[in-house]
Amino acid sequence: MKNVSKLILFTGVLSIVSCSKERSPVTAWEYNNPKNGGFDVPAYEEQETGPGLVLIEGGTFTMGRAEQDVTYDWNAIPRRVSVSSFYMDETEVRNLDYLEYLHWTARVFNANFPDVVKKALPDTLVWRDRLAFNEPYVEYYLRHPAYRDYPVVGINWLQANDFCAWRTDRVNEFILIREGILGDAPTPTENDYFNTDEYLAGKWQGTVLAPIPSKDPNGGDRLVRMEDGIFLPRYRLPTEAEWEFAAYGLIGNTIGEAIKERRLYPWNTHGVRNPDDKYLGKMFANFQRSNGDMMGVAGALNDAGDITTPVYSYWPNDYGLYNMAGNVSEWVMDVYRPLSPEDKSDFRPFRGNIFQTQVRDVDGIKINDSLKYDADSNIISIPGMVLWRDVSITVPDDNLDERRNYKYADNKNYLDGDVKSQATGLSGGIWTDAFDPSSGKPESSGMYAYPASLTSGSPGETSMINDKARVYKGGSWRDRAYWMVPGTRRFLDQRQSTDCIGFRCAMTRVGSPSGLGGR
Repeated sequence: MKNVSKLILFTGVLSIVSCSKERSPVTAWEYNNPKNGGFDVPAYEEQETGPGLVLIEGGTFTMGRAEQDVTYDWNAIPRRVSVSSFYMDETEVRNLDYLEYLHWTARVFNANFPDVVKKALPDTLVWRDRLAFNEPYVEYYLRHPAYRDYPVVGINWLQANDFCAWRTDRVNEFILIREGILGDAPTPTENDYFNTDEYLAGKWQGTVLAPIPSKDPNGGDRLVRMEDGIFLPRYRLPTEAEWEFAAYGLIGNTIGEAIKERRLYPWNTHGVRNPDDKYLGKMFANFQRSNGDMMGVAGALNDAGDITTPVYSYWPNDYGLYNMAGNVSEWVMDVYRPLSPEDKSDFRPFRGNIFQTQVRDVDGIKINDSLKYDADSNIISIPGMVLWRDVSITVPDDNLDERRNYKYADNKNYLDGDVKSQATGLSGGIWTDAFDPSSGKPESSGMYAYPASLTSGSPGETSMINDKARVYKGGSWRDRAYWMVPGTRRFLDQRQSTDCIGFRCAMTRVGSPSGLGGR
């Protein structure tokens, strides 16, 4: 009888515990209980897929050259790397998408800061050719509705990044409105528009419809925090490794841990025509087949694209991504170096890191109230945005003297290959020390600025490969099939644009690499 009583008592304890709130496994205190401090732990399952994105399940693959090195650049040495799961746009960014961005930017900034609008405009003059009649594209390609579903071009690397930042804020604002937390803001101004960083810093609240009640016994309502899991991570350009991994779509050729067929292009077979009986002979992508053959013969156009084509043309790869070969080449995040494949980490490889932190004063995080420019007269910060600065050895709070994994902010030319790559510049024809204690970082341009005179050391021209050279991937409507191999790589100055380079956005995947379905 005594044992039965113990069993009943034990069962009752289990019942009470199971009906109580979730508890900390390390302290046994209840979460979300105002009586013991109100440590708020919201319910969370997994990351929401942002608009236009598809999940790219990561893994290991051989990055780099898969075709003959016909240019003899030796800049894509094969190497096995691992890429974490991430999200990528299903298609290239369209003209219509970019026009939406221009419309919003003009509404907010045109009255008092027209330079912001001017900075965002694509260069439609990239279509001009001194010996071809391309003026119709200059006038119509961006804005005519016939081209609204075509990929935007004439966008430089800096503009592509600005679009990603704008898209992050608009998507996160929409989520707050959708969840009933904020009201619509039909007339945003340069002094009153939603910015994710500013909101998280508590500097912007907008029209709050349903504030989140705080579990803190000493506090009232609160804003959404990062810990709530409501905001999505930033939209951004993909890294070169991410883009190449996604383009191959090897998930469709994987059995267990074996890849049954190493692809040359984003599709199976080493040809550019569809072998399926239903689509026999149809081109897989939009590219230039030979000299003067941009689209084929009338009545039997081989790819039906004299220039670009709508972003949903042709067949998607096994991740569901369209036009990862052909149509337009695409910007990626990386700074270009010929030997980066040898230097970069084998996990999430990337060259181009500049480590930054938010600018703070006695009042907390600082918000920009005017336009700020860099040395090249490019706008780097607009009103209403949180100010960021490079970490520096001169700021004690950055604690760089105690760090082991990095010692300065700008790491674009880290391990660049020789003494000159770490030098600050020329002095009397001699390369100076690699590290400048006053700034806490090397001067990135030292290796690549060749002087007019080696004896005088006076500055001359700048080489094509420098810290402003950015990688772009994939073939375009102007390219031969060779450039549609994802392992090929080219570069262009981040301030320049062409009629055959576009972009698509990516987003970091947080949490499980395969989602709840992969548990």
